[in-house]
Amino acid sequence: MTTSPYTSQSAFDGSRMRVLLLVDLHEGAEQQFLDAYEQMRDRVASVPGHLGDQLCQSLENPSQWLITSEWATAPPYHAWVNSDEHIDTVRPLTRCAREIRSLRYGIVRETGGRSGGAHPRTDGLQRDVRVGDGVIRHALTFTVKPGSESKVAEILAGYAPPEARVDDTTRLRRTTLFMHGNRVVRTVEVEGDLTTALRHVSRQPEIRAVEEALNPHLEQHRDLTDPESARTFFARAAMPPVHHVTRGGPEPAGLTRHALYYPAKEGCGMALARFLSRQDETAAADPAGPVHRSTVFQREDIVVRLIDVRGDPEADPVTALGIHGPRKAAVLARLLDGDALGVEGPLRGDREATRLLTHADMALITDRRAAQS
Repeated sequence: MTTSPYTSQSAFDGSRMRVLLLVDLHEGAEQQFLDAYEQMRDRVASVPGHLGDQLCQSLENPSQWLITSEWATAPPYHAWVNSDEHIDTVRPLTRCAREIRSLRYGIVRETGGRSGGAHPRTDGLQRDVRVGDGVIRHALTFTVKPGSESKVAEILAGYAPPEARVDDTTRLRRTTLFMHGNRVVRTVEVEGDLTTALRHVSRQPEIRAVEEALNPHLEQHRDLTDPESARTFFARAAMPPVHHVTRGGPEPAGLTRHALYYPAKEGCGMALARFLSRQDETAAADPAGPVHRSTVFQREDIVVRLIDVRGDPEADPVTALGIHGPRKAAVLARLLDGDALGVEGPLRGDREATRLLTHADMALITDRRAAQS
């Protein structure tokens, strides 16, 4: 096993995946929870890529439970967890719980397993150790009613930032908001625990005021006073990172942050995210390239690529778009939904890169960094 010369984290490394759900039940909800689990287990068993699961109850605290599941690779899990079917499947289970927390791991080493014995297994293991930078990245996306874009941008740009320090181990580092037409994308960077940070943010009065001000403009109705309505909205809005890469060495001065919007043709979202991830992995090995850092977020057929670049992206639109190399622009064109992006006419390759970049570049609404402590 080798380590990468740059920071790289990817859902596309082909390794098996272990998912842990930590569940804290309401008092007396054990039987309701077991019934909900049986229904969920039967539906999940038919999902492609699902290998099996276990239900465990704490020996010390009977209200605390653990559900573990194993997946052949990460992409089928992401496709399942981001679907409306998943939201409907887990809804009876969430009604029983005071709190549910999800943890996801790639399997690096394994002994025994299905074949038994003490000999290490090697099939489907994570090949390379992921080298982290101490930052967790997450994104939310949702749409607002057409005609309300300017008002929404005003709301999102004008609020007071929440307290960056959450506790002794968790801290908000950066929040950046973008819009493309009536689609909003909010990215966050956190040191420490993401769940703790998001809970902290949601409780801040200034953030609650912003969320309430947004409600009349949202295409998807939500009631933040109703826990199930709020949970469903944020579950549908969540857009997890599927790939992140940062070039090694000190961070260059003068980096600017951009978000690029890549709506995929129906059913092509995962393939498009994988394509961009491979392009970014290759580009990271080129010290002369303008893109210093890139994160690919994907939910169903919506893909967003967050990049920190040196100079003006239009100076090298091919690299900025993640299509450097022979025929890469043609591959991207086959996966993109040009109509959803607002591109008129066919995309014919590298010569069209500047036009495509103009359409894909999202409008920056606000970029808030926490003060360095």
